[in-house]
Amino acid sequence: MGKIIAFHSYKGGTGKTLLSINLAATYARKGKNVCLLDLDFRAPSLQARFKANGNEYWLNDYLNGACEIEKVLIDLSHLLSGNGNGKFLVGLANPSTEAIREMTAKDRKWEMRALGRLLSLRNSLLNDMHLDYLIFDTSPGLQYSSINAIVAADVAIVVTSLDTSDIKGTQRMTNELYDLFEKKTGIVVNKVLVDMLSSTAGKENFSEHFHNTHNLPVLDTIPCFCDVLRAGGTCVFAEEKPEHAFAKTVERIAQKIEKL
Repeated sequence: MGKIIAFHSYKGGTGKTLLSINLAATYARKGKNVCLLDLDFRAPSLQARFKANGNEYWLNDYLNGACEIEKVLIDLSHLLSGNGNGKFLVGLANPSTEAIREMTAKDRKWEMRALGRLLSLRNSLLNDMHLDYLIFDTSPGLQYSSINAIVAADVAIVVTSLDTSDIKGTQRMTNELYDLFEKKTGIVVNKVLVDMLSSTAGKENFSEHFHNTHNLPVLDTIPCFCDVLRAGGTCVFAEEKPEHAFAKTVERIAQKIEKL
């Protein structure tokens, strides 16, 4: 039985998408069959990252009931170097302005039907297609599409920054939403100043503080790497620079997810 992992955040700009891409690549490099789905319908970004053009079907179409999920998926396994890699599939959200407007105008009845379509992915992808991991990159905040993704997932990874409003918003969100759904949840604190993590004791104290604040396990704290910021999301470090400290951190996160 495979596992569904949802990446979520209270605010945008936390690095949620970069982490979801690199986690998917990490699993695929280890020989696992992985599918990454862009469920951020308000600000789709995976289409630009993977330069996938000429799509006939999008995830929007699948949730609208216009096609089956197989029509949406794009096989990008060829982007991974080396032998022994697993499948790397992606499903993209339509980035057009018209599609974004249409998705933001959906009503509650549509969202309930869309939840059913998301829940059915466990059978169609994990069971029938024998995928090991299905990773959701969700919209930040409490959009219906994000809540649906959390409901459908086995594990939720909340990515937060040191911004005060982000910390407080994440705390409210996890207390009010995640406790309701009783999801296995972990926190990743991203873009932390390097001097705050300069020692093992400092890093442990930092993680303990966030654990006490959110009452959730801290999977890892990630420094603010200048070269990661400079890459602007164009580099999949887990694939292109697997020895980089950021890629190693994602590897640790992958291992800790299994223990949640």
